[in-house]
Amino acid sequence: MSGINEDRAMQRIVGLVDEGSFMEVGALVTARSTDFNMDAAKTPSDGVITGYGLVDGNLVFIYSQDAAVLNGTIGEMHAKKISSLYDMAMKMGAPIVGMLDCGGMRLQESVDALDGFGSIYAKLVEASGVIPQICGVFGNCGGGMSVIPALCDFAFVEEEKGRMFVNPPDSIEGNRIEKCDTAAAAFQSENNGCIDFVGGEGEILEQMRMLIDMLPSNCDGDVYTGECDDDLNRVCEGMAQMKGDPRYLISQISDEGVFFETKRDYSKDMVTGLFKLNGMTIGAVANCCELYDLDGNKTDTLEKSLGAKGCTKAADFVRFCDAFSIPVLSIVNSVGLRHCMCSEKSLSKALASMVSAFAGATCGKVSLITGEAFGSAYVTMNSKSIGADFVYAWDGAKVGMMDSGLAAKIMYPDADAKELEAKAEAFDKLQSSVDAAAAHGYIDRVIDPADSRKYLVAAFEMLYTKGIGAPDKKHGTK
Repeated sequence: MSGINEDRAMQRIVGLVDEGSFMEVGALVTARSTDFNMDAAKTPSDGVITGYGLVDGNLVFIYSQDAAVLNGTIGEMHAKKISSLYDMAMKMGAPIVGMLDCGGMRLQESVDALDGFGSIYAKLVEASGVIPQICGVFGNCGGGMSVIPALCDFAFVEEEKGRMFVNPPDSIEGNRIEKCDTAAAAFQSENNGCIDFVGGEGEILEQMRMLIDMLPSNCDGDVYTGECDDDLNRVCEGMAQMKGDPRYLISQISDEGVFFETKRDYSKDMVTGLFKLNGMTIGAVANCCELYDLDGNKTDTLEKSLGAKGCTKAADFVRFCDAFSIPVLSIVNSVGLRHCMCSEKSLSKALASMVSAFAGATCGKVSLITGEAFGSAYVTMNSKSIGADFVYAWDGAKVGMMDSGLAAKIMYPDADAKELEAKAEAFDKLQSSVDAAAAHGYIDRVIDPADSRKYLVAAFEMLYTKGIGAPDKKHGTK
């Protein structure tokens, strides 16, 4: 092979896999079409390098598009190589990684290229829930190609050269690229709900290696993906001081402080990601109302309520975890549902999706209430009512219908300030305290925040052998 871009396609693979472990498959494949003066000699590997290698000893299948060959466009043989690689990955039960740098469909091959595109879509859907699918966008990924990152379980975009779009920015009515670059990594990461991480090429490859090391190889794989040298009973001091930012809480609870956040720029009021407890991979779904920097300084405050985007983000992540039998921890700190026109248009559908995901998941499910858990927000965030196996709550947490002051105003509309204060205090004690919820069986244990790690380790250890028979139905409708 020769050429700068050609080298980049292979160098990305080399940067991902363990040294000397990559074995190329289909290196001699070229385009079959000779229409429009196409020359097979000028289409080495038909624009995509395919093969397999090891990542920290784990088998991984990889394809990397080569922009030096007809701009990395997808033709018949290009698509067949990717589809065949998917077949092999599913047979072996190993993750697949796609490195995208594509000029779209190859015009010279017309309907053959279209058919190839469709065959790739079909393989991604077939593999969904069977093997983890990861992709990185290192160049152009436009039009129908943008469906591929959306179908994958995890997507990364290179911050400078990565371009993901359905329509080019200049083709959108009323927009110019100078006004809003809708294909830019930052714009897509914040708005499309598909992208997990934006960074440099080296950072992306490092993040991919970290992710592969945390994931089961397939839907029958083991969630114990590593050893644990961290103290299982380690006390986590200072947890309550930053309870508004679950990123901090999870990193404190996790083995060695490792937390892989997913969709990090999208709907920041809902945090999702993977962490480890005693070497077991756990999925986290958490409400977020505060953001802190690495020095512990608060940088932003978010609404303490559930929004449509956050619920959809949570639902998609829970379904992924359940497909691979990854246990789920929900961290609850929300006072209700979002009040705005945008949410009113889509929140009920998004809430239904999240409820369906939690209630339908048969993996181990634990809920930790760290602050306030009121009304429908409490119910939908993996409560006992919809199937949580264990529910823990911190000392001082609030669980109930709504804030006691608001409840008092509704129940006693004619009361004066003094009476309202007394009624609110009584409501708080009888209906909103964590002790009242525990007395009714909705909370299994009230714990000190510093002891969160040891209780969660014990809960997920017990749930490791959880098994539930298949329900007597084909599937739900939501």
